[in-house]
Amino acid sequence: MEPFLKDTAMFAHGYTFGGHPVSTAVALANLDAFDNENILGHVRNNTGAFRATLERLLDLPIVGDVRGDGYFFGIELVRDKATKETFDEDESERLLRGFLSKALFDAGLYCRADDRGDPVIQLSPPLICDQTHFDEIEQILRSVLTEAGSLL
Repeated sequence: MEPFLKDTAMFAHGYTFGGHPVSTAVALANLDAFDNENILGHVRNNTGAFRATLERLLDLPIVGDVRGDGYFFGIELVRDKATKETFDEDESERLLRGFLSKALFDAGLYCRADDRGDPVIQLSPPLICDQTHFDEIEQILRSVLTEAGSLL
């Protein structure tokens, strides 16, 4: 250790996180867990329930569409549900970054509010989630989106 405590001595080991033996071992163990615990089968078996739970949000005026597959879904946000009119740039900024991102996080839902196309909330929950989690996600979204709709 002594040589590293003075001057600019260093140990040039040549590894970064990519291809590091420990990272590689972790990645292989992760792939084994996917197989051994049937993670992808769980997702395939539950994607319909996740979609159906999220589609309950379609009764909210601000929700224009629910789309996705597996455990990756987007909730499209609209100004006018009948015409699917979206928000202008300033409205989108206020809605997504000014309110939704923080409000959803504070309510316990870690997701992404994005406006690189139409304003959407992107959801990608852990692959072990089940109906209990889907219901919690829907309840948080319903509460925060209802509040967001009243701010417009």
